Amino acid sequence: MEEGKIKEDEDRHYEHHEFLIDGNQVPMRVDKFLMSKMEGISRTKIQEAVKSGMVKINHGDCKPNEKIKPYDLVTVFFYKARGHSENVVPEDIPLSIVYEDDDLMVVNKPAGMVVHPGIGNWTGTLVNALAFYMKGKNELPIKEGNTNERPGLVHRIDKDTSGLLVIAKTEAAMTHLGKQFYDHTIERKYVALVWGDVEEEKDTIEGHIGRHPQHRMMRTVFADKSEGKHAITHYEVLERFYYVTMIECQLETGRTHQIRVHMKYLGHPLFNDKKYGGDRIVKGTVFTKFKAFVNNTFKVMPRHALHAKSLGFVHPRTGEKMFFEEPIPEDFQGAMTRWRNYVASRKENM
Repeated sequence: MEEGKIKEDEDRHYEHHEFLIDGNQVPMRVDKFLMSKMEGISRTKIQEAVKSGMVKINHGDCKPNEKIKPYDLVTVFFYKARGHSENVVPEDIPLSIVYEDDDLMVVNKPAGMVVHPGIGNWTGTLVNALAFYMKGKNELPIKEGNTNERPGLVHRIDKDTSGLLVIAKTEAAMTHLGKQFYDHTIERKYVALVWGDVEEEKDTIEGHIGRHPQHRMMRTVFADKSEGKHAITHYEVLERFYYVTMIECQLETGRTHQIRVHMKYLGHPLFNDKKYGGDRIVKGTVFTKFKAFVNNTFKVMPRHALHAKSLGFVHPRTGEKMFFEEPIPEDFQGAMTRWRNYVASRKENM
C-alpha cells in the first residue's frame, strides 16, 4: 500500500490525498479504508465527503459502501478548517534545547506539550515554539507527506510523554534522518512504569498495531497480520515494586502509541494511562489505604508514566554517531519515590 500523498490546491483551501491500492489488498468499503488511513477524520465526515463527490475511485464518483480493489486509485479532497492561519503562529514558549548545530537540534519535550498543531491544539505546541525560535533564521523543512503545520519534524512523541526529539533544520538533514527512521537504525530507549509484576526479565513484543475498530483515537494489536502495521518493542525490567514494574523499552519500529499498546496487550498498561486503562488500580490490594496511596500517586504524576530517555543517530552531514540522554523528570521521579517508600514500608511490616 502506498501511503497517502498530500497535495494542496493552488488557492490552498483544501487538501488533496491520494492512495494507490496495493495488489494484495482485500476488498474493503472505501469509507472503512479511509478511516484506517486518515487520522482524526470521523466516519461521518468521510461519508459526507463521498456523498458530496469529494472522494473518487479511479477518478469516478463512488458510494460510501463501494469497495476498493487492488490497484484502484482513491483520491480525497477535504476543505481546510477556517479560522486558522496557513502558517504556524510563532509563540514565545521556552524550549529545552539539549544540542544544536546548523543541521539539527535535539530538544527535551516536557509532558503536556503537544508536538504539532492540529484539531483542538492550534497553539502552545512544540512547533509553535520552534517557529518563534527560528524567526529571522532559515525556515525549517517539511517532511514529504507531512502538512505545513509540522516543520522540522522527523518523528513525534505523545503529548503526555516526556523526552527527546530530534528536529531537522535543513532539507538534507530531514532526508537523512528520515531514512534512518525508515531503516530502523535510530536508537530510542524509553523508561516506563507499568501495572503488574512483569513476568520476564527481558523479552521482545511483536504485534501488528492499527487503529482500534471501535475506538478511533486508540490503537490495538491485531492477531491477523494483514491488519495494522508490524511493530517490535524490546523491553527489560529495571526495578520491581510488587504491583508495578519499572521497565526500559527499546523501539525497533515507531508506531503510534506503540509502547502503550504493546504493554496493554501484555496485560501491563502504563501507570496512569487514561487511554489504555492504566488510570485505575489494575494490580494490588482491596484495602482503603492502598487505594488512597495509588490515587495520591496519580496526583503526583497526572499523566502516563513514559519518558523518552535516550536518542542515538548518525549526524546527517558529519557522519558522527550522536547520542543523547535525559534523566527522568520530576513528576516521574516523585511517583518512583512513592513506590520505593511503599516497598520499604511493606518489608518493614512483614
